[in-house]
Amino acid sequence: MRELFERVRDKLRWRRAPDAAADLGGQPHRRIPWKGIVGAVLLFLLLYYPVGMMLAHQVNDDVDYQIPAEYQVEGGSRAVSMAAALIDREATKTKWVANTPIIFPSSLLDNMPNFQMGVMYAMSRFAISMTDVLGRTRGSSQADPDLDRAVGLLKYDGTIWIWEPKTSLMPTASAERQYVAGEKALVAFNRRLADGKAIFDRRADNLITFLWQIEPDLGSLSGALDARAMASNAGWFDFRADDIFYSTKGRLYGYYMLLRELGADFESVLRERNVTGAWAQMMQSLHTAAAMDPLIVANGANDGFLVPSHLAAQGFYLLRVRTQLREVTDILQK
Repeated sequence: MRELFERVRDKLRWRRAPDAAADLGGQPHRRIPWKGIVGAVLLFLLLYYPVGMMLAHQVNDDVDYQIPAEYQVEGGSRAVSMAAALIDREATKTKWVANTPIIFPSSLLDNMPNFQMGVMYAMSRFAISMTDVLGRTRGSSQADPDLDRAVGLLKYDGTIWIWEPKTSLMPTASAERQYVAGEKALVAFNRRLADGKAIFDRRADNLITFLWQIEPDLGSLSGALDARAMASNAGWFDFRADDIFYSTKGRLYGYYMLLRELGADFESVLRERNVTGAWAQMMQSLHTAAAMDPLIVANGANDGFLVPSHLAAQGFYLLRVRTQLREVTDILQK
């Protein structure tokens, strides 16, 4: 009994005094370095989101972007090719971030998703115009099935991920999946157009109608810019100004890229109506507005001395584009 008691005592002493146990030939008890583990986890979390956000952030505002070879269709529409290429670039090649879950650093970005959703909005408006105007002979004719399908897909909510618990506990289609399907519908239309099985009516009145459909959106954008500029003059510390700025920038960039290629599609019409000069001026203003890229978006007073108002500057070029767009349509009507 005494021998058993001594063994138990030695084991207890080994646990309390690992160094002494080691001297007796036993293995020391190693304590888990909890402080180091907790510190490493905190350091990882502190770096994970900021570094991840910097790596994920990408605003594709290259105004010199050209249609990739795989989207160029001989005999098709260059504007449709550009729309399909931009959708693919933003939804798949760049990574769509507007619906990213909170576990990913890109979910905390705001400028990039606002820009992407602005671009996609411009693409959806273009698809609507193609379905209603450019992709049919007259308004009473049948809508093209591929264009009609693209409209529904491109108007999908860009913030929806594969799971949307607010509406259903079951998995759903993600925004990028819908946009890719819309891109494929545009590509299918363009290939049918090249084969003579679809319609792209290059008439002056159709181009006028398309420009008229853009104008109300430009007016809506100017209203949003004005409302924010009047509501706050927090300068560098207005954290909502950049959301409006980049959403507007995305739409203007999308319209610029589409109108640039529509100018090629309707080159003969512009030349016959002597509107090439006015068209070039409109495109230059749109180019300037789409290319604006301040390091920090400031919403200072319109008559401020030190802090600029980037919303006012963007709104100036936007309204200039709208005025020049009306001039182009006036000339086309003559």
